[in-house]
Amino acid sequence: MAIEQFVLKTLELLQEEREAEIEETRIWQENISLKDLQNKGVCLLKLQIGSQSTGLYGRTVIVLEPRKYLGFSSLPSNSFGPGDIVGLYDTGGCTAASQIGTGIVTRVSQASISVAFDDSKDGLSFDTDALHNLLKLANDVTYKRMKNALNALNGYSNGPAANLINVLFGDTKPSSQSQPNEVKFFNSNLDDSQREAVSFTLSQRELAVIHGPPGTGKTTTVVEIILQAVKQGQKVLCCAPSNVAVDNLVERLARCKAKVLRLGHPARLLESIQKHSLDAILAQSENANIIADIRKDMDKAIKGIKKMREKGDRVNFKREMGELRKELKTRESTAIAQILKSADVVLSTNTGASGDGPLKFLPAGHFDWVVIDECAQALESSCWIALLRARKCILAGDYKQLPPTIKSQRAASKGLSLSLMERLIQMYGDSVVRMLTVQYRMHSAIMEWTSKEMYQGRLTAHSSVERHLLKDLPEVTCVEETSTPLLLIDTAGCGLSEMEVTDEQSKGNQGEADIVELHIKALTEAGVKAKDIAVIAPYNLQVDLLRQKLSARHPELEIKSVDGFQGREKEAVVLSLVRSNRKGEVGFLAEDRRINVAVTRARRHIAVVCDTQTVQNHAFLKSLINHMTEFGEVRTAFEYISDIVPQNYTRDHKDTKTSTSASSSTSTKQKVKDQPPSRAKQQQKKSTGSSSNGNAAGTEKNTKSCISTLTEEEQKKNRYAEIRAQVESFLEASNQSELQFPSSFNSHDRLLVHQIAEELGLVHESKGEGKDRCITVARPLVSTPAEEPRQAEEAQEEEAVPNPQIEPLCQPPLDLKSLHLERMKREQQKREENAQQKKQQNNVPPAQAQSLKKPKSAKGKSRMKAGACGIAAAAVPDDDFDTLINAVIKADSVCSFVKCKASVLTLGQLCLFCNRQYCLSHHIPEVHGCGDKAKSHARMRISKEGVLYAGSGKKDKSMDPSKKAYLQRKLDSKLKDMSSQRKPKKDKENES
Repeated sequence: MAIEQFVLKTLELLQEEREAEIEETRIWQENISLKDLQNKGVCLLKLQIGSQSTGLYGRTVIVLEPRKYLGFSSLPSNSFGPGDIVGLYDTGGCTAASQIGTGIVTRVSQASISVAFDDSKDGLSFDTDALHNLLKLANDVTYKRMKNALNALNGYSNGPAANLINVLFGDTKPSSQSQPNEVKFFNSNLDDSQREAVSFTLSQRELAVIHGPPGTGKTTTVVEIILQAVKQGQKVLCCAPSNVAVDNLVERLARCKAKVLRLGHPARLLESIQKHSLDAILAQSENANIIADIRKDMDKAIKGIKKMREKGDRVNFKREMGELRKELKTRESTAIAQILKSADVVLSTNTGASGDGPLKFLPAGHFDWVVIDECAQALESSCWIALLRARKCILAGDYKQLPPTIKSQRAASKGLSLSLMERLIQMYGDSVVRMLTVQYRMHSAIMEWTSKEMYQGRLTAHSSVERHLLKDLPEVTCVEETSTPLLLIDTAGCGLSEMEVTDEQSKGNQGEADIVELHIKALTEAGVKAKDIAVIAPYNLQVDLLRQKLSARHPELEIKSVDGFQGREKEAVVLSLVRSNRKGEVGFLAEDRRINVAVTRARRHIAVVCDTQTVQNHAFLKSLINHMTEFGEVRTAFEYISDIVPQNYTRDHKDTKTSTSASSSTSTKQKVKDQPPSRAKQQQKKSTGSSSNGNAAGTEKNTKSCISTLTEEEQKKNRYAEIRAQVESFLEASNQSELQFPSSFNSHDRLLVHQIAEELGLVHESKGEGKDRCITVARPLVSTPAEEPRQAEEAQEEEAVPNPQIEPLCQPPLDLKSLHLERMKREQQKREENAQQKKQQNNVPPAQAQSLKKPKSAKGKSRMKAGACGIAAAAVPDDDFDTLINAVIKADSVCSFVKCKASVLTLGQLCLFCNRQYCLSHHIPEVHGCGDKAKSHARMRISKEGVLYAGSGKKDKSMDPSKKAYLQRKLDSKLKDMSSQRKPKKDKENES
């Protein structure tokens, strides 16, 4: 009864998933533009054929590339992979009418994509001069095979898998362990947990589950299990949900001299293992010559179809091809059965083990074992395709990593996303599971977080990787970036918000992309090779932004989404989390397993760029931030963009205080150098921030004596108060123009200085690099109340000078918030002065009151003169309105650039970013100070249109020549057909 309910429920969910996929495809084709489909990663537009060749076993392979004559060197971010079924279309769209053919993706790189076409059905010919679109198609073959397997499961009665089925559904408990014989391992380097897993698997009668966390050698263990089974004379069917996972097993088994056979389309296989494919072995069999002659006859007939003009010739051609295919099928069937029976291990994808494939030539009880690798990534219904063929199954994988990809969220929530591996662990617990506990990939500091959060703290790092760092690699120098395994770059409070895009499923963050670029530059300059670095982003839009910045300079650098790195590793990983918003929304970053995969790809170094104030709203992400804060190095984005004022800087006092108290932003920088996390944690408690000058030694001493009693939050508040007191004392001392903090300040202390300086309206700047980096705080370049009377007296003297020397505005740019605070301060001072003057006027005679207005007028005139040069015009008194109007009119008649007096009444240019008039010498935004805004505008246009235009002209909307020629040919053909359908006038008269 349990089996019947499972089958009925799963069939309903599969149908719902299929309908969701079909509906998504329909909506894409009807409502979503081709450009949006490309942004989603399922379509590639306007590709040209770079080369065309005859691939393995007569299949036509074309290589599609971007249009190089327009300057495109790489493909947009996409989700295409080997084995995907795709449709090739002309540039008329992606409809059935414009489809040229369907094929299978064989290879994908950042610069090209290769597609294999089986032209046994049609004589395909490709126009190498035309442009083409490529669209990923829905594959109904997979769903049909899963449904057939479920129906077979529902009606299964007597067969080799009968007892296994009862165990997998809980009707029968797993059989007691048999007495295992002494195992002689093929691989003598297996650790204790791997040896235990192999012995446990050999002793089980129906079921064994191997749980392999990242880097624990799961594939090595599975290969050892298969070799032991072959040694015992067992026939093994080995499956996995992806072609990449299957090919990995084939490579490993082939090295061990096992007799393996790989099923599947040759186009889906790696070149290195194609010699083990069924087609390759079939070509070397006894019937190979006869089969080859038949194929030659078929190829000759296909080439001759192009010369056929008569309908009768085509009918004869189809009849001849049918006879040849029938003979070929008979010959191949006999040869395939012989090859399958002689193989010890047959490998295929889950769906490739279906009964309508090559395995139909084998008897029902041929296989003894079924091994399913990466079982946690497969739908349970796909596993049943292979499970019905054997009496014992071994499941290997990690259900704490990426789950199966499901389109319908409703079907996933109802149970379709629950894998067979996870269901059995929930049913039987540790009695059928053996977990691998020694990992051979990550530095211990990287491993500790994933071990604690995902694997109950059971993982341990092997001594060979426990403390390895980037600096230990050959030709890599020792710098800060190569000496730490954990680096958190916090953008909280820096104004680097995510991009506002219409597509809610795609997000980008230009600021994070800039920081990633700087960090990659630091790593490569230290000697780390680009091919050893992975840049991971959760969104396709961010992947595109990163590729635009990095791919040209580092061609070997891999930049992909999380899904593209499953099962792989790199020496260094740079992770951009993208999300930064006021609402604290993290989107599908809330999928814990996705983050686990991203972090655990790193061997020696992981750098996370994120807005901690946003991402820490999710508990799992917060645990990652806290771990990196405690055991790694924390930097603020100000250290990378200290000389840049973000355009979208909107932080207020409340946000500043919040981020100051947040654990992610206020964590003390702590480097982990050749020491376990527990020891690093102890040293962190001893190393609170040092004082900024000599007279603070007593404060530092008192702070150290209170560490044992103060909580971490209190220590942060005390440090904040200590630094703020130093800055306020600097403000009170009128004889100091700037305050320089020592280079001993860590990144956290410098962050506090930046925040305090913003609150007090001061100029703040970081200088130097590495250990010599320090921060300086200076007073803003504005007038103080004490200087107001003196400026009023000097105003008339300035009018007498023909060309007054105005201070050029080339000082370091002030923060927008600081400018606003100073402007508010000046307006408050003006109101107080006006109130005081009115009060004095009420107590003096009218004659004296008139004399008081004259200096005020002069003062207003001098201030307006400065405003014409770009300095705050708001300083003009409110009651001197005529002077203000005259000054503004005069300012509009000359160039707004400092010291430039050229007239702009005739040849002036209006800047779109600051709305001011400039002469022809200074109208370029980069010249007069609007360079950052112009750059941001250009980036926004490129991101929106997806095309990089030369110069600053408008988009050329003229039609592509090839498309225009195609449309003209199509129109001519249609006109010809319509004219042939019209009857002559005489014929109509005769009919009447």
